[in-house]
Amino acid sequence: MSNEFIPVARPLLGHEEVSAAERAILSGWVTQGPEVAAFEREFAAFVGAPYACAVSSGTTALHLALLAIGLKAGDEVITVSHSYIATANSIRYCGALPVFVDIEPNTFDIDPRRIEPAISKRTRAILCVHQMGMPCDLRAVLEVARRHQIPVVEDAACAVGSEILWQGNWEIIGKPHADVACFSFHPRKLLTTGDGGMLTTSDAEIDRKFRLWRQHAMSTPDTVRHASPTVVFESYPELGFNYRLTDIQAAVGREQLKRIPEAVAQRRRMVAKYNQLLAHPPGLLAPKEPEWARSNWQSYCVRLPRNCDQRQVMQRMLDEGIATRRGIMCTHLEPAYQTPNTWRCADLACQPTGSCPNLSASEHAQAECIILPLFAQMTEAQQMRVAECLRAACVR
Repeated sequence: MSNEFIPVARPLLGHEEVSAAERAILSGWVTQGPEVAAFEREFAAFVGAPYACAVSSGTTALHLALLAIGLKAGDEVITVSHSYIATANSIRYCGALPVFVDIEPNTFDIDPRRIEPAISKRTRAILCVHQMGMPCDLRAVLEVARRHQIPVVEDAACAVGSEILWQGNWEIIGKPHADVACFSFHPRKLLTTGDGGMLTTSDAEIDRKFRLWRQHAMSTPDTVRHASPTVVFESYPELGFNYRLTDIQAAVGREQLKRIPEAVAQRRRMVAKYNQLLAHPPGLLAPKEPEWARSNWQSYCVRLPRNCDQRQVMQRMLDEGIATRRGIMCTHLEPAYQTPNTWRCADLACQPTGSCPNLSASEHAQAECIILPLFAQMTEAQQMRVAECLRAACVR
C-alpha cells in the first residue's frame, strides 16, 4: 500500500482556471470589474436567485448580510456555537451578541426546537448554518422566524451545490428562501477563488446595500467613472468597507462554477463508498442525510466509538500519512469567547465560562467526531487506505 500523504482536502484547479486568470490579467482590469459582474450573473442563474453580489470572503458576506437586515449594537442573533468562529464573529462585528443554541446530533445543524425559547426582546435575526454542506431544516427555522417576524440569514459557506426539498421540488441552497444566503470560496470549499464570497437575495434594496458597502460606500462605481466621457467626482455618503472581489478571482470562479454539478455528483459517489467501507467498525457512526436534504458533502464527518480518544486516533492516522480534522469547533469554548458579554446561552439562568450544559450536543460533536479526507482527486484505493487506517486506530 502506498505511503503517499493524503490531505484532508485539496482544491480542484486546472488549466481552465489558469487561462481564465490569464485572461483577466491581460485585460488590464484586475480589480472588481466585468469578470465580477459576469460571475455574479452566472452564480445567480445557477442557484435561481434574482441577485448575487460577490465579496472578498464568506466572513465579509456574513457581516454585510447582518448589517443589511438592520442589525445594530445591543441586538441579539440566535445561532450555533458549533460552527467556524467567523459565524459568531460576524455578529460581534456589528456590536451585537450571539445567542447560542444547540445542534441536532445527526446533522450537526441548528436544532429548530431550540430557537423559539431563545427569542428575547432584543432578538433581531436568526443565523442558521448549513454545516459542512448539510442543509439545515430551513423550513422549520423559517416557520419560527415568520411567527415572530425575525429575519433569517443562511450561513451557506460550505453549501454551494447542496439542495433542499422545497414544496415538492429539489432546490439549490442559495435560491432565496430566507432573507440572505452567504457563501465562502475558501480553498476547502467545492468552489474556490483562493478566497472570496457571495451573497444571494431576492430583495433589491438589500442587494443595493451590499454593492454600496463593499466598495467604501462610493457613490459612483469605478467602472462607471472610468467609462464616463465626462469628469466624475464620487462621494462617500456613509461608512463602507473594502470588501471587493477581484476580477482575477472572479474569472477563476466562473470556471469553478462550471465544475459544481459533477463535483457534487462525484463527492456523493465517494461518500457512498465511504459508507460502505465504514459500515462495520462497532460504534463508528457515519453521517446521514435527512430525506429532505442533499448534501454536497463538503466534508465527511464521522463520530468515533465511545472508547476512542479523538486526539490519539487522529495522531495514529497522521503517523500513517493521513490528515484528519477534529469535529467542528465550538465557539463558546474558545478564549475569545471566555470573557463576559461576548455571548449568552439561550437559558438566561445559565452563565457558563467554559462548558455549557445547554450546548452538550455541540460539545460532544467537537470532542467525538473527526473529518476524513475527501477531495476530487482522491482515488478509491486512497479511500480504502483511510478506512483501513481508521478501523485500526479505533481498535488499538
